[in-house]
Amino acid sequence: MRKLYLHAGAHRTGTSSFQLCLAANRSKLEAEGYDLAYPGRDGAPGGMLHLRLPKPRHSKEDLPEFTAKVTKTLMRHVTGDSGGLILSDENVLGLIVHFFSGRLYPARRKRLLAFRGGLEAIEAEVAHILLVIRSYEELFVSGYRKHAEDNSVEPFEAIAQTMTDFSGGWPDTIKAVQNVLKPAAITVIEYGARGESSALLARLLGAEPEAYVEPEEDLNVSATDAALEHLQGIYQAGTELEREAWQAVIAQYADQAEDRGFARFSAAQSEALAARYAQDLEEIGAMEGVTLIP
Repeated sequence: MRKLYLHAGAHRTGTSSFQLCLAANRSKLEAEGYDLAYPGRDGAPGGMLHLRLPKPRHSKEDLPEFTAKVTKTLMRHVTGDSGGLILSDENVLGLIVHFFSGRLYPARRKRLLAFRGGLEAIEAEVAHILLVIRSYEELFVSGYRKHAEDNSVEPFEAIAQTMTDFSGGWPDTIKAVQNVLKPAAITVIEYGARGESSALLARLLGAEPEAYVEPEEDLNVSATDAALEHLQGIYQAGTELEREAWQAVIAQYADQAEDRGFARFSAAQSEALAARYAQDLEEIGAMEGVTLIP
């Protein structure tokens, strides 16, 4: 059986940096017998992965169609009949946009089932899954800011309570991953303990911490409040921008780093989200078959 080593994100936890690390170590990894699959949406060299997975609106009747698409995609990224496949994609679990309606990865089970069908088709079993998680407050704020870079968004205060009362959570997500993909091992790392991408890659593969090199560049520069306010003025006037154009705006306002309150929970909302995250970390730490690095 082919062995899959899956880096499943999550969103806003340094996934782009990890994929850049895969690119930087491609020659060594391929020499070690690994195939690589990761998207290039943030510019990681050699990123060609484009998984088509179900959304909340899709039903179980749609799963065979999505499984066929996943199979076709995975076949482009594997060589030979065995060996290892390293796959990194934060969208396996779901999309950022659902955070804003108070749902954390609502289509995760359907997406995982379609993904599993593709793995079965290429005769792959899941050797290790690595998932980096982040506090709910930081996750939602960072996700909102990222989405606002190239989309018109509602004011943060209009959806803050909906996000505070969100359904789902990290424990439910991890249970779905375990139940559907049945990995031999799963490691969950709290964002504050993430460390360098090269060490994360070594952990995923069970290698020595110094086995791989760290990428020299950073592809995912965060936008300042000033940049996001300017971009929202453009989008809400009905104008769309190509990636190069909105990235130019981000660069233009990079030095205006003052906090203008573009995305901020109230004190009560922050307290509620922090309490829930602390409780969920305790639950994850007690899960059988899960290694938590807090």
